[in-house]
Amino acid sequence: MSLRRAVKCATGQDVYTCHACFDCEIPHMNDMDLPLGSLIQMILQDDEEALGTRTLWSDSALYAARGACKRGLDIYAVMLALREESKRRNGGAPHPKI
Repeated sequence: MSLRRAVKCATGQDVYTCHACFDCEIPHMNDMDLPLGSLIQMILQDDEEALGTRTLWSDSALYAARGACKRGLDIYAVMLALREESKRRNGGAPHPKI
């Protein structure tokens, strides 16, 4: 199953609604390796590397993602769904790179 479909099934959020405007950008934190908008773009490209990014597993990025999208995409829910998808694909453990 694609990352986009996994997110949509888990949350009802369709990351395809992302317009790559990058209005969701939050201040870069030390535990992030890429901006939130880039994480969403990786999902759209079904890039499984998204599951191993430090940004996905950053709790500070997760909480900063609440309300970050001005167009209504719930990035917080998307990140939680991706974390669960990563655990599902890795037998219950976080991504091996983490």
